[in-house]
Parts: sequence; C-alpha cells; structure tokens
Amino acid sequence: MSPAFLESIRLERIWPCLADPGKVIVVGSPSRNLAEVLPFLATLPNVIAYNPDAPSLTLRRRPGLITFQPEQVTITQVADAREGPDLLAALAQAINATWENRAELVAATGRRRAPRPLDIWVLLPQTNCRECGEATCIAFAFGLIQQRRQLRECRALAGDGPGLDLVTELLHLLG
Repeated sequence: MSPAFLESIRLERIWPCLADPGKVIVVGSPSRNLAEVLPFLATLPNVIAYNPDAPSLTLRRRPGLITFQPEQVTITQVADAREGPDLLAALAQAINATWENRAELVAATGRRRAPRPLDIWVLLPQTNCRECGEATCIAFAFGLIQQRRQLRECRALAGDGPGLDLVTELLHLLG
C-alpha cells in the first residue's frame, strides 16, 4: 500500500461566520500542497466551482462551503470551534481516498461551475403549473439546485412533451 497523499490538515484559525451568526469559519493548512489532487477532487459531487488556473475548488457542504486552494482549506458555517479539527481530519481522509482512487477517475482539466437557476429554468416547461409544489418553474429550478426537489416532481417533464433528450440534458446539468 502506498503512503497517504496527505498527513493532515492543521487548524490555522477560526473566524466568526458572517453568513450564519453563531457559527464559525475554519481555516486549515494541508501538510502537502493540494494542487496535484485538486483535478481529482473536482470530479466529486457538489462542485460549485473549479478553476484549474487559480487553482481553486469550491464544494457545497450542508450547510456552507468547502474551498480548497493549494496551501489552504476553508470550511464555512461550522457549528463551533470544537468541530473544526474533526472536519479537517475528515477532509484529509477524503483527500487521501480520492488520491488512492485517482486511477479510476478522470481528472477535471477545465473550469467547472454549478448550474445557475436560469440554466435550469430554460430547460423546464415554464408553465408555472404548480403541480411540483412550487409557485413557479424558476422556484422549481432553485429547488433542484438546492436539492430540495427532484426532476420527477415535474409532471410536465414526465409526460410526452419534452422528450428524453431534454430530461437527459437536465440530469447532466444537475450532476
């Protein structure tokens, strides 16, 4: 078995979280530069943005975000300072697992960004029928992005109208 890519991510500092008062932002320093593993981490679900030129990768976390840069990891909306070291240790394990399985992954080479609500909305029926439980199709698009809704909840997509290509494109866009 090969040695782990990363020994640890050391806690550097904790700041108050402006987006969610009462929570904190945790900043850590990896024991090794992450630039080599970022293209593989960019293949994970919940990628919001990946810029190989920076390099920088941001993942959605419930709640908050995780941003990876070669020499720093930032986690937002952490419950408290005690949770920080545990999250950094779990991230180090996830980075090592990704590195160990890199032969089975296709490294991301270009920029990636999460779909925006309008990217989804233009592919929806735009009938505002409310059968999905949302008042409008744009609200349904937000729900899809936030993973509160699922495509199958849109009955108009399930019918004969849009066709398999449109549904396939939406599934691809949503990851």
